[in-house]
Amino acid sequence: MHTPPAPLSTAELLNQACYCRSLDTQRLRQELDAGTGMPGLAASLEQTRPHLFASTAVFLARPTYQAIADSIAAIEDVVARPAYRALALARAPAIAQRAPGAASVFMGYDFHLGQSGPQLIEINTNAGGALLNTALARAQFTCCDVMPAVFRPDALEQVFIDMFTSEWRAQRGDAPMGRVLIVDDAPDQQYLAPEFALFERMFQRFGISAGIADARQLEWRDGRLWHEGAAVDLVYNRLTDFYLAEPQHQALRQAYEADAVVLTPHPQAHALYADKRNLVTLSDETLLEGWGVSPQARATLRATVPRTRLVSPQQAAALWEQRRQLFFKPVAGYASKAAYRGEKLTRRVWDEILAGDFVAQELVPPSERAIKVDGVATELKFDLRAYVYAGRIQLLAARMYQGQTTNFRTPGGGFAPVLVV
Repeated sequence: MHTPPAPLSTAELLNQACYCRSLDTQRLRQELDAGTGMPGLAASLEQTRPHLFASTAVFLARPTYQAIADSIAAIEDVVARPAYRALALARAPAIAQRAPGAASVFMGYDFHLGQSGPQLIEINTNAGGALLNTALARAQFTCCDVMPAVFRPDALEQVFIDMFTSEWRAQRGDAPMGRVLIVDDAPDQQYLAPEFALFERMFQRFGISAGIADARQLEWRDGRLWHEGAAVDLVYNRLTDFYLAEPQHQALRQAYEADAVVLTPHPQAHALYADKRNLVTLSDETLLEGWGVSPQARATLRATVPRTRLVSPQQAAALWEQRRQLFFKPVAGYASKAAYRGEKLTRRVWDEILAGDFVAQELVPPSERAIKVDGVATELKFDLRAYVYAGRIQLLAARMYQGQTTNFRTPGGGFAPVLVV
């Protein structure tokens, strides 16, 4: 007997049929220019990064939001367990063995919406875009007469400052926090460079000395980390060298290992959360049961974490046969670099995967959002990012795109606010 499909939720109907533009472009320009103290920045972004912001919102059903929150809580439960930590840290380098005490800012949990609910695609330890999405959320018109507020955009900067303050106090107690530095490689050349300026001004508005620095400009001497003659107390780390192994990051590494600077996010957080091999563990119910994870938490993870396997020569034949239902990712990857949808694989790329460190995750196609681009109706894929601190969701945002992975190159695509209905 044929089972009829489940009726669509309000959120799904809106994603399929609401073509309204919710972005107030003029308000967004004001938010960006005022937020960075750089008049004309927004106009420049429209020229250099025309697909950074989408013109409409993505809708999410409240039960789906709750399922995302439950998934994050279940993962926190597992990560706190000694057996999990021992397994994750055993494959990490020495620098990740140090537990500095801080939780790490801006954890990014990325989800696709499958037929059975949200599916965790990956976890990132330096998820970018939180302040850009805050500015975007403040610049929205009412869309389809529904603009519910799960997150208050006007309160988010205080939330973020409280987060950094918590990181500081976890390692330094009541000592006053001095200079904060936002650090990346060649920060002015990064795609999300405007966000660095937003963070710099945010810290300054709250009375905290702050700056932006290329990691190569840092110095380690006299037991302190220095930048342009000023001692640095806290580093907001935007590097993708997660274990500070590259030569140009030696000064930061020395300061971190000497506990001379509060670094957030830090190497241990990456080992415990963002290494893709952790997805293998989180989708191994037998292992979780043996560790005493509750039936409820196991059920949540079973429902929200697609089965993930380590690619190995022993499994090569089976994985190749199943490749059309799989997505392949490097264990230390980020930003969808060197990630491959199985149905697109060539034998040459497959040989590269077998020679590297990859995981194979059950394929969960992204949901779609109907929009109009230059008056023409089209559909874009989207994923959801939950910005999380210490297990709590601070903000939800979507990334809309065409192609195999998110790319910020799609007309009509880019960051989009998420409205929970």
